[in-house]
Amino acid sequence: MNGSNILKLVVAVLLCQAAGILGSLATAPAIPGWYKGLAKPSFTPPNWLFGPAWITLYLLMGIALFLVWRQGLDRPGVKAALALFFIQLGLNALWSWLFFGWHQLGLAFAEIVLLWVVILLVTIKFFALSRAAGWLLVPYLLWVMFASVLNFSLWRLNL
Repeated sequence: MNGSNILKLVVAVLLCQAAGILGSLATAPAIPGWYKGLAKPSFTPPNWLFGPAWITLYLLMGIALFLVWRQGLDRPGVKAALALFFIQLGLNALWSWLFFGWHQLGLAFAEIVLLWVVILLVTIKFFALSRAAGWLLVPYLLWVMFASVLNFSLWRLNL
């Protein structure tokens, strides 16, 4: 891998991790107080699991982003795939603010469903450009599906 590709990989991973950091600004302060006080479904994972899970998912997303980006913006489909990728990244960070920052569980649920649809579209586009990039997004797609069910359950239990 040449120096240009190494730089692209580092930038791609850092961009994804930055989205996680932005979301964590809303999440971290809410965990010990507001979130702790919510009624939770029996399948709620322990709090300690979320940090490592998201760090790993953002890493996988960053590598997937790199695999598509390195193909060049002149390749058909790359610009559209990257645009959708950045839309989902923004939606990802927004969800944390809707749910944890502003305590809007119903709105957060609607937004996470939209996020899942956009992730699905990104995954399909990434698969068309790089099978490896597509596969790297599958755990993220599955996790957000689970998070959607959890978000819905939390919303319903805490009306």
